[in-house]
Amino acid sequence: MAQLTDSHTALRKQEALLRQLAALDSLLVAYSGGVDSAYLAWAAHRALGRRALAVTAISASFSAYDRQQAERCARSAGFAHEFITTAALSNPLYVANNADRCYHCKTELFDTLDRLAAARGFAAIAYGINADDTSDFRPGHRAATEHHVLTPLLDALLSKAEIRALAEAAALTVWDRPASACLSSRVPYGTAVTPETLAKIEQSEAVLRELGFRQFRVRFHNEMARLEIARDEMPRALDPATATAIHVRLQALGFSYVTLDLAGYRQGSLNAALKKSAAG
Repeated sequence: MAQLTDSHTALRKQEALLRQLAALDSLLVAYSGGVDSAYLAWAAHRALGRRALAVTAISASFSAYDRQQAERCARSAGFAHEFITTAALSNPLYVANNADRCYHCKTELFDTLDRLAAARGFAAIAYGINADDTSDFRPGHRAATEHHVLTPLLDALLSKAEIRALAEAAALTVWDRPASACLSSRVPYGTAVTPETLAKIEQSEAVLRELGFRQFRVRFHNEMARLEIARDEMPRALDPATATAIHVRLQALGFSYVTLDLAGYRQGSLNAALKKSAAG
C-alpha cells in the first residue's frame, strides 16, 4: 500500500472498522467527497449494504467541482448516495465568520441529517474525522459530539496515510485527492462569509485547476487573492506566461492584487492567526 511501512496494521484497523459498522442497524454517512468520508462511505456500504446511505450537503460553500468529485466516486464505488441542501448562510453566527464558524456549519449539517435519519428510519449518523485530525483546531467536532455523531475512523485509530492506502486498495477514485475543505475556509476569521465572496473564490480556484495546478488554495483578503500552491508546483506558477495568465484572469474576477504565498500550500493556514492570538 502507498506510503505505508506497516500495511498489516492498517488492514487490522480496517477489519475492526468493518466489525464496528456491521454491528449497527443502519447508518447515514456525512459524505463530502474527500478521501476520509469516501472511505467511510465505502466501508459502511461493505458492512451494511443498502442499510448505509452517503449524504452530501449542498450549499454555497461547497463547490461544483467538489460535487462532481463526490458524484464520480460514489458512482464508481457503488455505494448509495444522495444530496441534501443546508443553509448555514442563513445563520448570522456563521456569516460573521468567527473562530467557531465550523461549529455552526456542522450544527446545521447534523440538524439536517438528524431530521433525515428520523424521517427515513436510520439508526445512526457518522462522519469522517480521523486520528490525525485531533491535532488541529476543529470546532466542528464539538457539534458532532453534541449530536452524538459516530466517529468510526477515529475509533479505529486510522491515520490519514492509512486511510489513503486503504482507499487506494479499495479502488476509490479520490484516494490521492488533496484535502478539500469548504470554500469558507479560504476567508480569514472576522471577514464576513457571503455568497459573492464564495463565488469569487470558487471561480478563482477553477482558474488554477484549469491551468493544471493540483494542490492549492485561493485565500480571500478583500481586494487581494493570496495563492497558496504546493511547493513542487511553484516553479510553474512563477513561469512568466503562467503568472500573467493567473494575474489577468483573477483580476477579471474582481481582485485588485494577486499574490503568491512563498510558504506554499498548507492546511489550516488561517488558524495560525488564532494560535498567535492565543500565544499573545
